[in-house]
Amino acid sequence: MFLEIRIMTVYGVIGVGAISAAIVRGLCRTDQAGLPPGVLLSPRNAQLAAELAQQFPTVQVAESNQHVVDGASVLLLCLRPQDARATLSALTFRLDLTVISVMAGFTVRALADLIAPVTDLARSIPLPAVELGEGVTPLFPSSPAAPALFGQLGTVIEVPDERTFEALSASTATVAAMLKYMETTSAWLAGKGVSAPLASRYVAAIFSGVLTPLQTAAAVDFGALSHEHQTPGGLNEQFLGVLEQAGMFRAIEGGLNQVLERLDPHQN
Repeated sequence: MFLEIRIMTVYGVIGVGAISAAIVRGLCRTDQAGLPPGVLLSPRNAQLAAELAQQFPTVQVAESNQHVVDGASVLLLCLRPQDARATLSALTFRLDLTVISVMAGFTVRALADLIAPVTDLARSIPLPAVELGEGVTPLFPSSPAAPALFGQLGTVIEVPDERTFEALSASTATVAAMLKYMETTSAWLAGKGVSAPLASRYVAAIFSGVLTPLQTAAAVDFGALSHEHQTPGGLNEQFLGVLEQAGMFRAIEGGLNQVLERLDPHQN
């Protein structure tokens, strides 16, 4: 298969999980101009890898991680951080390979030591929206292959330094908490007699109605938006006051600092 498309970029993926699957689906979207690229998947998570290969004709599952490295022109590292050192240390890399890391907590210097002699290296923070071509993906450092990849999957943010990159990475740790906030609100509605499907759909509509128009904004003043949604003496003001008194927002700041300390102990 790849003999026919070798003149095109072949993306190798080591570590097949939710984010790497979203990247593959985004690259193979039917609304993309031209043919989808070749994709070579590592055998980890065999069921998901097989599903992607069955769904898209330019996707294949390799026999081993080394076969992914050898067959790729651009290699995506999507490993769990705790697995990265052992997995990468067992592989042999070549100088002309381009590597894009999706792993949190591995600096450019640390990655360079693990994938020598590779010098064309970038870090990225893709989010699930890349599957729909609506991602906003920070990159560091600038590397031609990384914007070329993620430019197909949405918007690219080229970050000026690694300290900024780590702070942006830390901010993504808030997603599960945001969803738990929404789940708590939905469960409260269900406890008051609202059907569970209606409760979840309505809570999703509340937040999407506020957030969807912000996706195309160059900059957003969240403080101003919060103020706009508070009528003096109204319900939003009352609820916000309860959370402020409970110390919720101080806890958020403290939690982010702890995450950043884990990613980059030298920042805090």
